[in-house]
Amino acid sequence: MTAPFTGNRPGAQPGLPNLPEPPSGWPVGSYAKYEEAQRAVDHLADNEFPVADVTIVGVDLMLVERVIGRLTWGRVLLTGAASGAWLGLFVGLVLSLLSPTGGLASILTGLVIGIVFGVVSGAITYGASRGRRDFTSQSQLVAGRYDVLCQPRNAEKARDMLGKLAMGTEG
Repeated sequence: MTAPFTGNRPGAQPGLPNLPEPPSGWPVGSYAKYEEAQRAVDHLADNEFPVADVTIVGVDLMLVERVIGRLTWGRVLLTGAASGAWLGLFVGLVLSLLSPTGGLASILTGLVIGIVFGVVSGAITYGASRGRRDFTSQSQLVAGRYDVLCQPRNAEKARDMLGKLAMGTEG
């Protein structure tokens, strides 16, 4: 009989997944945008700071779903045809390379079958939704702010360097 999975951590409870440890360190900077936090850490790296002690943490996470447009049967079928065409074209090209006769017939056959498959699968999926989601969207995970943390042994030095960067007194 084998021992239950406990992950890599000493003292982990049996049956629980090995979840990552929460970030540790002292806050040395807080930024509204990720690019600003990244710039701060890049500044530390450019000035020979031991950046292995630094962590960027997104705080106050939000899932943002941006609505792109209305979803119609025409759009569903056209999108299905396009994605099926790409898959069919790929399969057709592979078949043309592997078959002794090769040629355009394998490519066209794969393309047509891919288009039909894409249209049918798109129609089935959209039809099954029964109009409960008649729009397209993109989802993105964003944070309200980005904190830069540093291990205590170098936190004061990092805070001083980032303070000078914010005041514009250091390159």
